[in-house]
Amino acid sequence: MSVKIGDTAPDFTLSSQSGDMVSLHDLLGRKAVVLFFYPKDGTPGCTMESCAFRDSYEDFKDAGAEVVGISSDGVASHQEFAGRHNLPFLLLSDEGGKIRSLYGVSATLGVFPGRVTYLIGKDGVVRNIFSSQLDIQRHVDESLKILRDGG
Repeated sequence: MSVKIGDTAPDFTLSSQSGDMVSLHDLLGRKAVVLFFYPKDGTPGCTMESCAFRDSYEDFKDAGAEVVGISSDGVASHQEFAGRHNLPFLLLSDEGGKIRSLYGVSATLGVFPGRVTYLIGKDGVVRNIFSSQLDIQRHVDESLKILRDGG
């Protein structure tokens, strides 16, 4: 299955960096959700992407959205990564990659976990999907633009 623009985002429940269980449906309704799948805590590209979301976090909040990152790293890794980089948003642990598969996030070159951002409206409908392993800043810029344009 691959999630497409216009689809209802599949619900899930995962552990956050604090160990709390977080469900997508608990975040929706009041806010849009910018859900970004990234390969691995602490790698250069993932650190740049997470810090770019951090640096624009207030802009996302002002636009009515919550930012959520997902990788297959465990809770302890997320806790350390979020603490080291002062990440103000949730990092969810998808050990085993079930949610990555549910959304249809494919591997880059068949090896590296994909880097894909989903903009989900507060009604739960996917408004935008951006996939790029290398154009890291555009994950943030494109999501913010669509939110500001009423998406």
